[in-house]
Amino acid sequence: MAQEISIFDTTLRDGTQGEGISLSAEDKLKIAQKLDALGVHYIEGGNPGSNSKDIEFFERAKQLRLQAKLTAFGSTRRKHSVAEHDTSLLRIVESGVPAATLVGKSWDFHVHTALQTTLEENLAMIYDSFAFLKRNDVEAIFDAEHFFDGYKHNPEYALSVLLKAQEAGADWLVLCDTNGGTLPTEIHEIVSRVREELIVPLGIHTHNDCELAVANTLAAVQAGARQVQGTINGYGERCGNANLCSIIPNLQLKMNYACLSADQLQSLTTTARYISEIANAHMPVGQPYVGNAAFAHKGGIHVSAIMKDSKTYEHVRPELVGNKQRILVSELAGQSNIISKAQELGLDINTNNDKTKKIMEQIKELEHQGYQYEGADASLELLLRDAFGEHKAIFTLESFKMIMEKAAGQMNAEAIVKVNVDGETVYTAAEGNGPVNALDNALRKALVQFYPKINAIHLTDYKVRVIDEKDATAAKVRVLMESTDFESSWSTVGVSSNVIEASWEALVDSFRYALLNMSKVETAHDVPRVRLGLVNH
Repeated sequence: MAQEISIFDTTLRDGTQGEGISLSAEDKLKIAQKLDALGVHYIEGGNPGSNSKDIEFFERAKQLRLQAKLTAFGSTRRKHSVAEHDTSLLRIVESGVPAATLVGKSWDFHVHTALQTTLEENLAMIYDSFAFLKRNDVEAIFDAEHFFDGYKHNPEYALSVLLKAQEAGADWLVLCDTNGGTLPTEIHEIVSRVREELIVPLGIHTHNDCELAVANTLAAVQAGARQVQGTINGYGERCGNANLCSIIPNLQLKMNYACLSADQLQSLTTTARYISEIANAHMPVGQPYVGNAAFAHKGGIHVSAIMKDSKTYEHVRPELVGNKQRILVSELAGQSNIISKAQELGLDINTNNDKTKKIMEQIKELEHQGYQYEGADASLELLLRDAFGEHKAIFTLESFKMIMEKAAGQMNAEAIVKVNVDGETVYTAAEGNGPVNALDNALRKALVQFYPKINAIHLTDYKVRVIDEKDATAAKVRVLMESTDFESSWSTVGVSSNVIEASWEALVDSFRYALLNMSKVETAHDVPRVRLGLVNH
């Protein structure tokens, strides 16, 4: 039977110390529920007395009925004081949480320099604080800050810190690589030594300053640690914390430890992406296991092989972590990529080999011009369907005109659009807060009378990339748009030396794709009428 590993998530506390990460109380409540559904065992929510946001979070979290143990964070009592009078400790107990993490110094250098007290007083601070928590029936977790640096400098004192917390009744002793500078071999050796001296189970808390946080965590588990602390997507101070999105599947799928149920593990990708959206933090496409490109294949040789057996170029089945295989089509792709993508779309390519070669050449030429289809799945699908005669033009552009005016200190844009919809010419005009927004409003105005469901679509991302910097303001640009209909999302691309024309191409593809898949879009009266908010583009 696989040995169980306790998963301690500190996204809501340590993760928020990362640059650019700021969560409201409402955000933290949403993330806590998502983490609970994932199946983590502890959710560290912050310090219930440090600020009004965390106070609100802990008060409202009482109504969530979490299966995970909501955990408060604090530090050992102040020097030369009494635990029963320590405000931070009192607020932890008053919050009603079942578990609490206290950070304490385990490096003598920090005791003298940061705390400016004696080694003996630091031990007393640790003992008094954990004894106080246990007297109040709180599960007590000791985060031994800078433990590995402390152990390498003064192993006797670092160990005495752990023994003192154990004596006071601490339930977990967590060894922290706070500066993130320890190597996996050192982690394994030190954890192995320390484990022999203690009765209380060990945990591991690592930072990623040497890009080793995940490796260090796995090394600690191999040496006997039974709790792993980390954050979703590796959020955290400086270079971040250990990434639970890599740690959990590595432990479970590679090392045969039990962390989550199989069903819970399958929600890992959606959890990671959900939290990145709430945190408004870009999620790297190449992030292992949960990234959009984690199981993406571009090289023709690779695609040819995985079509025979996915194990040829995938170390695990992506479905195990809730991700999916993606076949990318680009100038590097071979015919296998086109065949695989066409089969995915349900296109009959068995008798269309000439068409396959022709579309391959077309894609290579378009990518030479600056188009990029590996990041524009919807534009690629439209291109393939057009090539295989599976899609008709729902509407065509006859002309558009832009009028820009700056008056009274404000920029105003007006778009005049002439389109043909099923043989009928429609002429509309609309204003917007930028040229692309005006074009969107005008095009939407023309189409909505024929396709009311078009109002369900809105933009989620808009990027402009200069392709040839040396051409300065005359350079070609590539516009990537991501859109959604509240049920699914898709990406489109446009390229031109004129940013408005490139944006128009991506915008038209977005609407064409939505209309192609209109059965997925709810009726206009069932969803809010949201416009593509492209400010000043």
